Amino acid sequence: MPLPDPTRRYPITLPDGTDHKGTVFLSQTVDHPRFKAGAYSYASDFDPPEDWAARLAPYLFPFSRERLVLGKFCQIAHGVRFITASANHAMDGLTCFPFQVFNPDRMTGFQPDIRDTIVGHDVWIGYGALILPGSQIGTGAIIGAGSVVRGTIPPYAVVTGNPAEVQRFRFPTEVIDRLLALQWWDWPAETIAAAEAPLVSGDIDALERIAAE
Repeated sequence: MPLPDPTRRYPITLPDGTDHKGTVFLSQTVDHPRFKAGAYSYASDFDPPEDWAARLAPYLFPFSRERLVLGKFCQIAHGVRFITASANHAMDGLTCFPFQVFNPDRMTGFQPDIRDTIVGHDVWIGYGALILPGSQIGTGAIIGAGSVVRGTIPPYAVVTGNPAEVQRFRFPTEVIDRLLALQWWDWPAETIAAAEAPLVSGDIDALERIAAE
């Protein structure tokens, strides 16, 4: 079967032929200078917003200095929020009160935290997870429902909790290294479609054979 059309806003067609408005391809939906999503990465919401960027990353403003970057084939569940660096207050003084933001002459350029939030490829972020400023989530990671993520999450780790901690890895180190070397998410669409069976069954030997063709 071919991959879904990556240029569609609503990639899921219901049995009655209508578009499912609660799931969107973010690359076709988000129009924000500081928010970038790779092809096939989608978000779902039971109360679909008009502005998906504002729903997912409410503190990411057009004038923010940080970026939110999602790789390809990411899966974002209902209730996920990215709390990006613009939300942070300065913590090196005697108070965290942001006096500057209440004065338009001092507001420009004032941002104590400018760290980017980066999500790799093929990352599944579960229901209600909270991704904190500066998080770096590795490719293939699974973020459990309700997790609060900060810092660096290794590729293909499964993390849960508050703060989120690595519970296990999805595959042995040798398999993770092979997957990262294959970079299947960057293959042409027709090659990925042909590789669906080994991708969903976990047959990395077959995936490597496809890569070698």
